[in-house]
Amino acid sequence: MRYCLRFKDRQFGLFIVHNIVFAKNTGMSKCPLQSKITVYSFFNSKSKMDSLQIYNSLTRSKQVFKPIEPGKVRMYVCGMTIYDYCHIGHARMMMSFDVVYRWLKALGYQVTYVRNITDIDDKIINRAGENGETISSLTERFTRYMHEDTGALGILPPDHEPRATEYVPEMLELIGKLEKNGLAYQSEDGDVNYSVRDFEGYGKLSGKSLDDLRAGERVDVNTGKRDPLDFVLWKSAKPTEPDEAKWPSKWGAGRPGWHIECSAMSSKLLGDHFDIHGGGADLQFPHHENEIAQSECANGCTFSHYWMHNGFLNINNQKMSKSANNFFTVREIADKYGYEPIRYFMLTAGYRMPLNYTVDLIESCKNSLERLYTCRDNLDFAIRNAHGTDTALTEKCEEARKKFKTAMDDDLNTPDALAAIFEFVKDINTMSDAADKATLEKAAATFDELTGVLGLMYNRKAEEAPDEVKQLVEERAAAKKAKDFARADALRAKITELGWNVMDTAKGPQLTKL
Repeated sequence: MRYCLRFKDRQFGLFIVHNIVFAKNTGMSKCPLQSKITVYSFFNSKSKMDSLQIYNSLTRSKQVFKPIEPGKVRMYVCGMTIYDYCHIGHARMMMSFDVVYRWLKALGYQVTYVRNITDIDDKIINRAGENGETISSLTERFTRYMHEDTGALGILPPDHEPRATEYVPEMLELIGKLEKNGLAYQSEDGDVNYSVRDFEGYGKLSGKSLDDLRAGERVDVNTGKRDPLDFVLWKSAKPTEPDEAKWPSKWGAGRPGWHIECSAMSSKLLGDHFDIHGGGADLQFPHHENEIAQSECANGCTFSHYWMHNGFLNINNQKMSKSANNFFTVREIADKYGYEPIRYFMLTAGYRMPLNYTVDLIESCKNSLERLYTCRDNLDFAIRNAHGTDTALTEKCEEARKKFKTAMDDDLNTPDALAAIFEFVKDINTMSDAADKATLEKAAATFDELTGVLGLMYNRKAEEAPDEVKQLVEERAAAKKAKDFARADALRAKITELGWNVMDTAKGPQLTKL
């Protein structure tokens, strides 16, 4: 099924197209595999672009965002390692940068967004072996499941989604550059390692000092390394590993280390120097630190201008882990509460802040969403039955836009952005009855714009009541007028059986789809 919503307001230069394609044969209803949104609005003037501030983990400060190339943004985010279902920690990472992606586009930037897939590593090899299947069959299956989950969460697909196994030649080329520059060496066990102490800037992202790092604490001790802090660029093949986990190289058969994968893929798709590199806070060290060391030594330039990291997600104030029996996949939660409440939940805290999952909170998020859907349905009803002359709600539209933008420009402050939307909802609920049709249409366009930027309301679809239901509504109205309340109640029950709810208002009966 495909639903397409289009809203246009010439006065404010607003045009939104939201297109949702739902999954088929997945066993999940209303599961969008892809959700494409294009937003052109008053947000996208140059002066509006210059007001965005983001927290740069590299400088440990909030900075005005200045892209390398005016009007264009290149962004790389470390994606999932594919061997299991997407858990809510994964969802938070992808949600956080989906919001960044959406807001940059709403501001008018031309964005190239890359989010990789790690489809080869120790965990993948081991899981495939445990299952008695090939690595490719395992990763293909869980990549499909990931796409189903991200689509159902309203997460836009990135512009590029490279898989590590597709970029091994680029990784080998990068390792060759490091060897030539004296930063890579092959140890006796066949592994190719990076000489950390030969990179003067190591630790600049994480703030860690090499002298303070103890072998065995955050890094593996390997007697084949010159220094226990050195990390693997190329892993020598083991006899027990399957052939599909091995690639030929001048250093012998093997496979890439985790860190070199992202350096190679980002460089290939975005260039050696790009605007934003993102990922979870847990990746800041050592993964992102190692990416910087590799890329800057190989290419001789700054790797990423801005570094963004989303905060941790806890369960009832505890770190999520299988051993603590508080590990939840996205699907497990969605089976109980739906996907969109999960998305809303992710927006209730700023992306850098810790986020704590509780049943009470997800229930509250579900209720908040219902308020939004009810408000939007009521707006549609008000537009169809408009009889007022007041235009005061127009000013509230502009206030809502301004407050929303101020929040989003402040390092993607989604809690304040949601607050701006709900303040606007209150204005709509109290002022729509007296408003004229043009003003109500403006309010609807503003509502759709703001919720669309946050990726909300994607399950909303306009559905015309069938003639049978409309006839029953008319008969019920006549029965009520004749004070035949028993018949009116019977007709209401029949309307409900057909999947519709009828509510009496001052403007007449209002129908909503159950």
